Parts: sequence; C-alpha cells; structure tokens
Amino acid sequence: MAFPYMEAVVGFMIFMYFFETYLDIRQHKALKLPTLPKTLEGVISQDKFLKSRAYSLDKSYFHFVHEFVTIVMDSTILYFRVLPWFWKKSEHLVTLVGLNAENEILHTLGFLAGVMIWSQITDLPFSLYSTFVIEARHGFNKQTIWLFFRDMIKGMLIAIVIGPPIVAAIIVIVQKGSPYLAIYLWGFMLVLSLVMMTIYPVLIAPLFNKFTPLPDGTLREKIEKLAASLKFPLKKLFVVDGSTRSSHSNAYMYGFFKNKRIVLYDTLIQQCKNDDEVVAVIAHELGHWKLNHTVYSFVAVQVLTLLQFGGYTLVRNSSDLFRSFGFDTQPVLIGLIIFQHTVIPIQHLVSFGLNLVSRSFEFQVTPFPYSAFAASD
Repeated sequence: MAFPYMEAVVGFMIFMYFFETYLDIRQHKALKLPTLPKTLEGVISQDKFLKSRAYSLDKSYFHFVHEFVTIVMDSTILYFRVLPWFWKKSEHLVTLVGLNAENEILHTLGFLAGVMIWSQITDLPFSLYSTFVIEARHGFNKQTIWLFFRDMIKGMLIAIVIGPPIVAAIIVIVQKGSPYLAIYLWGFMLVLSLVMMTIYPVLIAPLFNKFTPLPDGTLREKIEKLAASLKFPLKKLFVVDGSTRSSHSNAYMYGFFKNKRIVLYDTLIQQCKNDDEVVAVIAHELGHWKLNHTVYSFVAVQVLTLLQFGGYTLVRNSSDLFRSFGFDTQPVLIGLIIFQHTVIPIQHLVSFGLNLVSRSFEFQVTPFPYSAFAASD
C-alpha cells in the first residue's frame, strides 16, 4: 500500500495552522494590554504606545481572517485534487489558443498563467482591505487606487516577461537529466539570483519608484563619513519616493564588491528629528554588512537550496508520490510543487532556526550605531 503523502501533507498543514493560531492568540492577548510595559517607560510616550497598540491589534484581527481563509483554500485545493484537474484543463487551454499542448513547457506556462490569475483574484480583496482600510485608518497609506492597480499590472507584466524563460530553463535542465542534476539546478538558481540582484535595483525597481541622488549637505557628508570609517565602498546614495505609497520608513543597501549603494526612503528623512537619527538607521544596516550577516544569510540560502534540489532528485520519479496528489503524469513543475509540499515539516524547522539566527544578528548589531558613531568622529 502506497504511503498517503497528500493526506499527510494536508494533516500537517492543518496541525501547524492550529498551533500557529494558538501562538497568535497568545500574542493577541499581549497586544490588548492597555498599559505601557515598564521596559518601555521613558522610551516612548503613552500616546505613541496606544497608537501602535491599535495598529497592531487591527493587523492581528486581519491576520486571523487571512490565515483561516488561506488554510481552507489550500487544504481544499490539495484534498479535492484541484491541481491535477486544472493541469488537465490547462492542456485544453493551450490547445485552444493553437499551441502544442504536448510540449511540456507550453503546457506548464498555460498552467502557471491560470494559477497567477487565480492568485491575483483571491488575494486582491485582502490586499485592498489591508492597504485602503487598515493602513489608511492609521495614517500610513498614501497611494491611490489607480497607483495600486498600476503596480499590480506592472508586476504581472514583469512576471510574464521574466517567468517563461526561467520556467523553460528549469524544465530543460530536469528533462536532460544527470547524476549531477541537483548541482545543475542549484547553479542555475545561483546565477539567476545574482542576475536578479543586479538588474532589480537598476531596471525593475525604477518602474515602481523614483530614485534621485541625495543632495549635497550635512546628511550626505555624515553618511559618507560613516561609510568611510567602516571601509564600506559607497558609490552612490539615493532617496526613493516611498511617500507616494506609504508613510512607513526604511533604508537599505545593495550592490556587489566595490560597487555599493545606499537607498533612503524620503519618509525616513522626513520623520527623523535630525540627521544623526537618519545616520543611526544607516549605521544599523551597515552593521549587518560589517559583521558579514548578509554573506552568512546568502550562503545559508544557497546551502538550503542545494539540499532541496538534492531531495527533489530523489523523489522526482516516484509515481506513488504523484498519484497520491492525483497526477497520472509526472511534469517537472508539478514535481517541484509536490516536493515543496512534502517537505513542509522540514521547512518549518528550518524557518524556526533561521528566525533564531536572524534574532541573534539583530542583537549583535543593536549596539553597532554607537560604536560606528564613535569611529566616525
């Protein structure tokens, strides 16, 4: 008797939903406490605490509804074998538009097109409510409904342009087959990630936001002085118009080797009381770079990716696995999707471990702005 992979996956998904909901309920109760914790007394005002509390409670209520709908939809799709049904329907769709459905690449692209449309439709109500109700209620949303849909359409068009070559390459690599298949897949994804990290800030991000050089002045001088004191190879310093969409603030850096760039949200500059507060935020981000956290994280992701592909190569020809999810054929993309579902328990453990490491990194970098300021003086 074949192992009931699909039933085990659905069962574990439901178990994790109840477990995580239990944790969320505990957190929700903590958020409802009306008084400022003693550890925060003197750090933030009671008024700011109450505003933050109200915002967090609204997001918590929204989270409960969103997670419930998600687990119901995901479990239904798997248990009632919607995926194999839609895989067959996508074959008819490809044939209908005059293409050869026996070509796995074309069949897969037709399948993904339907999945993308379904995902956009089901996620749209939640995105609209989150943006134009919760974020707007608390004064964070700044984008118009036109800008919202324009961004969504742009994202879909980018996916349509970039997605097919990537999918085709993965299918060809797997179809060729090799004892080193896992390494070939990992190598392809490594090159792809490096290419995307290079072109995204230069070609894709400007399609959504406007990036302008930070004007000359004391703020620019202080950031450049800080970067020089840490031997950070800063080449360009930008301000992005984040205020067109949200009043949330942020800062980040990107680039390889000796070609680093820093991006400040205009909201960060507007909300900070003085230049030193902005520089402190930059110092925190540079602390992650100085302590090699970005390198460690990138290496960890690559190792996990290689291990995942290694696991996939062990089960990609398992007819029992495909049949358990309702498939009588073994398409490459479907095999990857099924494999991702079967290793969900391991993914949860890995995610927990990565969260612990991330928290450790944050604790390590917390005092960094103070030492960085001292070094730059």
